Amino acid sequence: PGAAPAPAARAGAQLWPDYLSVRLHPKSIYVVRQYMHDGECGCLEAFGQGERLLQDPSCLEELEDRLHFYVEECDYLQGFQVLCDLHDGFSGVGAKVTELLCDEYSGKGILTWGLTPVLSNILMVGLFCPPPQDSQKNFYRLMNTALGIVHLSSHSSLFCPLSLSGSLGIK
Repeated sequence: PGAAPAPAARAGAQLWPDYLSVRLHPKSIYVVRQYMHDGECGCLEAFGQGERLLQDPSCLEELEDRLHFYVEECDYLQGFQVLCDLHDGFSGVGAKVTELLCDEYSGKGILTWGLTPVLSNILMVGLFCPPPQDSQKNFYRLMNTALGIVHLSSHSSLFCPLSLSGSLGIK
């Protein structure tokens, strides 16, 4: 029952939780339908898109319901840990979530981890010449990372950026 499904069983996987061998509680997963691979809006690639997502009353209400479900289970809530991608639109989502946590649970600690990937098109010799089609994506990554760091650190007790790259993906 607890074993990971065979690779053939994963062929029909559509979401990242489908690849997990550990089953998550249904209240811990919130799927943003419009930003799925076949969604109506495409990719969640800009900070502002992520912020706007949590300005939708139904999305915000759903997030608060899921959060309160877990908070009510705590005997002594000490704080929160937030893991957030910095390089895409989830930096905007994370910024709004930490702002919500800061407002609703002002006496609790918020430890935020800002995650950035290692970009494969960065040359190790120190020269960075992206192909022309990637220049807009690189600009978005830079802006998302900068805005994410500023907003997440202002609403967190401690903000720690994490990357396997020494430059946080910024060149």
